[in-house]
Amino acid sequence: MKKSVSGKQLRAQVLDYVESQQNNTFNYHQVSAALGYGAPAQQRAVAMALAELAFDGDLVEVSPGKYKAVSRTVTAQGVFVRRANGKNSVVTDEGETIAVAERNSMHALNGDRVEVALAARKKGSEPEAIVTAILQKNDQVFIGTLQVDKHFAYLLTDSKYLATDIFIPKSKLKGGETGDKAIVKITEWPEDAKNPKGEVIDILGKTGENNAEQHAILAEFGLPYKYPEAVEKAADRIKAGITPEEVAKRLDMRSVTTFTIDPKDAKDFDDALSIRRLPNGNFEVGVHIADVTHYVHPNTIIEHEAEKRATSVYLVDRVVPMLPEHLCNGICSLRPDEDKLTFSTIFEMTPGAKVVNHKICRTVIRSNRRFAYEEAQDIIEKGEGEFAEELTTLNELAKIMRKERYDNGSIDFDRVEVRFDIDDEGRPIGVYFKEAKDANKLIEEFMLLANKTVATAIGCPGGKKKPKPFVYRVHDMPDPGKLADLASLSSTFGYKIRSTGSSREVNRSLNKMLQDVKGKGEENFLSTLAIRSMAKAVYTTDNIGHYGLGFEYYTHFTSPIRRYPDMMVHRLLERYLKGGRAVDKEKLEEQCKHSSEMEQLAANAERASIKYKQVEYMAEHLGEEYEGIISGVTEWGLYVELNENKCEGLVPIRDLADDYYDFDEKNHSLIGRRHNNRYRLGDEVKVKVARANLDKKQLDFVMVDDLGRLENPDKSAGRPAGADRPRKRSHNHKPKAKAQRGGQAQQEESSQPKKKKKQQPRKRK
Repeated sequence: MKKSVSGKQLRAQVLDYVESQQNNTFNYHQVSAALGYGAPAQQRAVAMALAELAFDGDLVEVSPGKYKAVSRTVTAQGVFVRRANGKNSVVTDEGETIAVAERNSMHALNGDRVEVALAARKKGSEPEAIVTAILQKNDQVFIGTLQVDKHFAYLLTDSKYLATDIFIPKSKLKGGETGDKAIVKITEWPEDAKNPKGEVIDILGKTGENNAEQHAILAEFGLPYKYPEAVEKAADRIKAGITPEEVAKRLDMRSVTTFTIDPKDAKDFDDALSIRRLPNGNFEVGVHIADVTHYVHPNTIIEHEAEKRATSVYLVDRVVPMLPEHLCNGICSLRPDEDKLTFSTIFEMTPGAKVVNHKICRTVIRSNRRFAYEEAQDIIEKGEGEFAEELTTLNELAKIMRKERYDNGSIDFDRVEVRFDIDDEGRPIGVYFKEAKDANKLIEEFMLLANKTVATAIGCPGGKKKPKPFVYRVHDMPDPGKLADLASLSSTFGYKIRSTGSSREVNRSLNKMLQDVKGKGEENFLSTLAIRSMAKAVYTTDNIGHYGLGFEYYTHFTSPIRRYPDMMVHRLLERYLKGGRAVDKEKLEEQCKHSSEMEQLAANAERASIKYKQVEYMAEHLGEEYEGIISGVTEWGLYVELNENKCEGLVPIRDLADDYYDFDEKNHSLIGRRHNNRYRLGDEVKVKVARANLDKKQLDFVMVDDLGRLENPDKSAGRPAGADRPRKRSHNHKPKAKAQRGGQAQQEESSQPKKKKKQQPRKRK
């Protein structure tokens, strides 16, 4: 370990090292290790040196805590980021984020590829860039409400990427009227004009109508909101085609007890389970998946549409399907009492749930029963009812597999989903919680087994065979910094989490903490941080395993009706099982990347749909008070999730009027400067519903009280008692229901600030 040096010498060492590494990015842990400084005090000194060098302009802080050398070039290329709050920037190809003033933007739109000149930076000031050319326009549209006056029209945009309204010539309105929800494309934005010009692409309906608003959410994220008629017609011409000749090519399992278990409102049944006892006392369990690729062939109009969509989108009140209804709800869906073509993984399992043999093959099945999760759960709990023996056996096997999976390092995140009761007009009239019980977990466990088995068959073929390019569902290790922060914060509550060691050891410690914390005041805080420390799962041809599940090989095989990667897997599986040659890995990787991107867009749209319904629901409860949990802490305020209905809203920092609050990012807190009041992630609070803005999908609360605040008034100070000292927290309150966003391998994202509502069109040139 090196001896300490003076601050000046240390700064020189740090600067020399970072500059010698060209465009690579480093945090203080990496720099400390490279320079041989291992003591905590030395590492803190390195962190301070990095911050000072960045402040003086000698280094660039590309993201919080990550630094790189200053680029010596005067020009750069990158992607323009436009924000409605005026804080525009460009993300260069080197990963540096540089501010761009509106006057220097050339009216580039969000996502445009641009060339910029790097302006000279004064000591201590933020770097700035000037857009010199727009290299590639990003094809995008904007959603908003039309305002049509006598001589002109304009769109009041809902976008967080545009601060101005869009002027629309009356000849380009496409029949739109005042109050219509419309999709508009910008056609030009003259350099001397404050407002862009555009034309209406589509009219969605009247603003505030449910269909119009849900379609607007889809359009906002670039997702389709209607199915092309030509694709529907092509699908309608497809027949089931379960002929004796086709059956002869497959394993006929129509005589084996088979059933589906799905949500009560589901129509597209991707998967079914079969079970029978073998003469040797073992069980044969079949996981049967709809054989979509038997009907959807490459280079067809249906295939192209499915690939483009990549996923079905599940909004609050509807499903926007990847495949035409005739396929997804008709001939591909594993409906009861109908012969169906399937792609199956069939396992021989001991009563102790050990797989002693398996096969992957195409089959034909006939489901005996369609269960809703609630029906199956009732039979499992009572031990009686239709197919009670089969359901009970599958549940016992699933429980054994689940325990073994957790023992091997799979992370156990509880999940409670928030659902809305919707009336005939699409209005939310109630909230309920959907918790995963044994019936849900039974299905999950066998789907995981099938997915793992298929991935292993191709990724680890055995013998001298080499693995061929394949689609994997991977989940990277957590960010080391976030994991270290979680371990540090957990220790303050008396919980030990390993931040180093094997993934199995780390995950076991996470699972123990998640179990020990249940029902305690810090539960929401620590479990939320644990989820946020996780990476996002993606599709790729480069297998790195699935950290959250603890699997070395994993893919998605079990939902081809609603996920395009599963269709890709089915095709590859058929090809390779027949001894076919390897496919082009580069092209396959492009498809994986597209599917991952579309999955993320769909998730964003689903969250926006839920948020809209939350705001719509809470608009009927203005002025009412609720107890809740601080679910997010940002520099612009506190997000609070209500215990009663899990609706989330913002307490703007401007409304915390008792003090001036600073954002402590590391400790997920807002801290008052004068009185040391502290609001932290997971704290229990009471709030009042103040505002519900449907246009911005924004729910605002005002703080009524911290549930642990002392009650005696402090009249002499003109503020609540205890305001001049840290608050004492009560950790005895247990929420009525707990909703963890995401599940295994999904990371939460904080909402972003939105622009102020426009009361009238902006002044135009």
